[in-house]
Amino acid sequence: MTTQDMLKQALLLDPAQRFELAEEILHSLDKPDSTIDAVWIEEAGKRLAAYRAGKTKGISAEDVFGPL
Repeated sequence: MTTQDMLKQALLLDPAQRFELAEEILHSLDKPDSTIDAVWIEEAGKRLAAYRAGKTKGISAEDVFGPL
């Protein structure tokens, strides 16, 4: 079965089934990487320490995302 054949079959599903299928496919691509996680944990710790030491300032959510 080709990718196009699978797509044609998937498009015959009702929206809820298509959503479930898409979600499962996306989850299969999202594999945790412990090396990247460790780097981000270290970086988050550095940023928190800098904030607590007064070396950096926080930015409000409204400044980042606009009016909520």
